[in-house]
Amino acid sequence: MGFFGKLFGKKEKESLDQGLQKTKEGFLSRITKAIAGKSTVDDEVLDNLEEALVGADVGIDTTVQIIDRIEKRVSKDKYLNTNELNRILQEEIEGVLVDADAGSAYTFDSELTARPFVVLVVGVNGVGKTTTIGKLAYNFKKAGKSVLLGAADTFRAAAVDQLTIWSERVGVPIVKQSMGSDPASVAFDTVQSGVAKGVDVVIIDTAGRLHNKAHLMDELSKIKRVIQKHIPEAPHEVLLVLDGSTGQNALEQAKHFTAATDVSALAITKLDGTAKGGVVLAIANQFKIPVKFIGVGEKMEDLLVFDKHEFVDSLFNLNG
Repeated sequence: MGFFGKLFGKKEKESLDQGLQKTKEGFLSRITKAIAGKSTVDDEVLDNLEEALVGADVGIDTTVQIIDRIEKRVSKDKYLNTNELNRILQEEIEGVLVDADAGSAYTFDSELTARPFVVLVVGVNGVGKTTTIGKLAYNFKKAGKSVLLGAADTFRAAAVDQLTIWSERVGVPIVKQSMGSDPASVAFDTVQSGVAKGVDVVIIDTAGRLHNKAHLMDELSKIKRVIQKHIPEAPHEVLLVLDGSTGQNALEQAKHFTAATDVSALAITKLDGTAKGGVVLAIANQFKIPVKFIGVGEKMEDLLVFDKHEFVDSLFNLNG
């Protein structure tokens, strides 16, 4: 069963279909061109498929892996019609995501494994990190959970202000200090308050600077240490937010942050504004970290819990 489970209804499917429209239009046109007029899966078809996948920003390594799998499956019977080849391609693309999403445990409605359930959110400035936090808070609250935000990105006044606006918009409390305060101090106060108030979910924003990996690693490690003074097993999730519209640059960001801290889940934003949605496959496959959320629009409801089957289905469904 996918992560949506009973939550994945018509409304969520429509949001996903619409959010992936730009990606799937370019992707499917390339796929159609790759196999047009072909009754056998020969080297030319495989080369064209490879070009189509790379063009959708699936990435070289992941594309080669998918093509190799297809080549093995059709080696005995190269006489396949277009529908059969499409089906095999969908299965192999989904197969790339199987290992990546193994072990993902919760949706917004799920029973959480801890209370408070502490989520540390990381990512560079400009990827939609603060907006994602606001959408997470909205969806958790909508599911009946109490939420507390922590504004530990204290190096940018705009980050604290933006998170404050989201807290007011969603109607959840926020812990913040003056600009330039120690981020770990904010994280400490947030978790302390979350424990005292008995909230269900604590979501902590962090600074999104990439200029010095060692500094980033030290800062995130310090935040983790102070959180663990209150809750030894926290944070329960380290969520890395990546901008899907940046394509391969998102892969570079993922490399940096996974080297700096123990990222346990990914949120990929801005998929509605790009034809590079294939980067979701590249990121999930390369890092073996579950893609847990995807952003497919501006509305608060447009942060969806990721489901590999529904994602691939929408990718191939031009009528959505």
